[in-house]
Amino acid sequence: MVFSSSGNKLRNSLIAVAVLAMGTGSAIAQDGEAQWRTTSSLIQTEPPAEEFTRYSYVNPDAPKGGTLNSAAFGTFDSFNPFIVRGTPAAGLSQFGGLLWDTLMQQSPDEAGTSHALIAEAFTYPDDYSSATYRLNPNARWHDGEPITAEDVVWSFEKLKEISPAYSRYYANVTEAVAVSEREVEFTFDQTGNRELPHIMGDLAVLPKHWWEGENARGQKRNIANPTLEAPLGSGPYKIASFDPGSRIVWERVDDYWGAEEPVNIGRNNFDRMTYTYFQDDNAEFLAFTRGGFEDIRLETSTRRWAVEYNFPAFERGDVVKREFISGGIQHMQAFAFNMRQPRFQDRRVRRALTLAYNFEEQNRLQFFGMNERFSSYFENSELASSGLPEGKELEILEPHRDALPTELFTEEFELPVFDTPGAQRDNLREAVRLFEEAGWTIRDGRMVSKETGEQFRIEFLGASPTSEIITGGYMANLRRIGIDATLRIVDTSQYIQRYQAFEFDAVTARFPQSESPGNEQRDYWSSQAADAEGSRNVPGIKDPVVDALIDKIIYAADREELVAATRALDRVLLWNYYTVPQYFQPTMRYAYWNKFGIPEQQPEYAGIDTQSWWILQHREAQIEEQIEETE
Repeated sequence: MVFSSSGNKLRNSLIAVAVLAMGTGSAIAQDGEAQWRTTSSLIQTEPPAEEFTRYSYVNPDAPKGGTLNSAAFGTFDSFNPFIVRGTPAAGLSQFGGLLWDTLMQQSPDEAGTSHALIAEAFTYPDDYSSATYRLNPNARWHDGEPITAEDVVWSFEKLKEISPAYSRYYANVTEAVAVSEREVEFTFDQTGNRELPHIMGDLAVLPKHWWEGENARGQKRNIANPTLEAPLGSGPYKIASFDPGSRIVWERVDDYWGAEEPVNIGRNNFDRMTYTYFQDDNAEFLAFTRGGFEDIRLETSTRRWAVEYNFPAFERGDVVKREFISGGIQHMQAFAFNMRQPRFQDRRVRRALTLAYNFEEQNRLQFFGMNERFSSYFENSELASSGLPEGKELEILEPHRDALPTELFTEEFELPVFDTPGAQRDNLREAVRLFEEAGWTIRDGRMVSKETGEQFRIEFLGASPTSEIITGGYMANLRRIGIDATLRIVDTSQYIQRYQAFEFDAVTARFPQSESPGNEQRDYWSSQAADAEGSRNVPGIKDPVVDALIDKIIYAADREELVAATRALDRVLLWNYYTVPQYFQPTMRYAYWNKFGIPEQQPEYAGIDTQSWWILQHREAQIEEQIEETE
């Protein structure tokens, strides 16, 4: 019996996630000329020496049990993470999260690598014009029903229909067809894009029979709407209980179909995972020091890491600090100015704003010298540009020479440095000169338009008091050159809404990247994404050169060309001063309650995988007793 279903033409660019590009991998069968693959990687072009049986860093005998307490920020009002409306609960994501499995699972241990999950294998033709996924016959929903090709096709069609993220992510996928009960073929509107066959593995598969059914009140469900009815899933956890907006409890599925799949061996060890919501970072930290609300904390505050871990639980050894090292790219964090507003469209203005940011002083006074400055959108990788363009990168840039800053070809890109007493004066003087060239001048201490006399204003948008630390010194320097710089802190829901709708002058934005950039670059930087609400093109870049370089990345013939094209894009983004790069922590700083068993090694690429940790039952009991005694 043959099943068929067609999808709509996809139009928008990909969302910015760490997507993986596809090359050679292990094959489990030959069917005519088709090579069925269970593992694939673009970066590691040689087939794996051994079949993948589990992640090398996990403890395959890790015991199950206990509770992982976690903190979440803000609120939630929906269990539907695929639509713009509503704020999804912690544990859910557009690519499955705890509740829904995907066709393949991205590896936390190897860049550019995915392994089989719902799909036991996939194949594709030499021209990359399509991809066929074959489902694992053991894959089941939590109600025991099998996961079918019809579910996959329905999920693809519905998600691209209701989700801006999916419509961009699968922009070049034209059709999904169930060619049998266990096989789905995806066809593409282009050839030569080696990433497309692989990123279909990121598809979250949803239960068609549940979403097209009725709820307990006899009402037909609608996946296009927010919901607080716990959905049917297929993943390792399901929703056990919740208090809307304040708390959600997940419980491990005892008969989870994928528990023995290689990607899950030694992982998903907690019986329960509880998320408690906080509205303030300080309140969240105080709850962590008290115990029982947050067991593992990623500490992003350098000041707190340096001087505030002196509370009783830490001093008696119940809380431990540890730094992890990631082998992956450092995710760019930067001030993004909204170029949809005319005053930010002049490159000279953006360069002047860059000259006003004194990272060295901020690092010394606020961060104890422990942070480092970004110098690339692909920091800590071979994709980062450096020196002058040469070789293949220069060849890629040459056709665009007339549209690029002259100094891009003649000078090494460097951010301003405030390393001497006179550096601040010199940098700010140069900033004022650039503003003068761009049509602004200082009158009575105010930077005003030469034409209208209106003062140059910047309102930074933030969601927590941490924004004051990030922007404080920068705003002080901006005021020194006559700019009216202010900070507005709004609640989380309003922040998310305004961020997605680009209703701001400036924000702190993050641009996470992978070792295998591809279609997602459209969602970050393309002209098409600039005015698409919810896209990652936060600054609103509309640059034909950037668009052309994105295509060079997407259609790169091999790894060498991909690296060269990415370096060229990085260089163009930097020299156009589309953002003001901030800083990063060279290590990942975690504090945790000392109740965990932890594998001797953590994944080399991601740096940490808390799902490979497990609860030491006796330590959990001791800590709970200690917390009760101190209350």
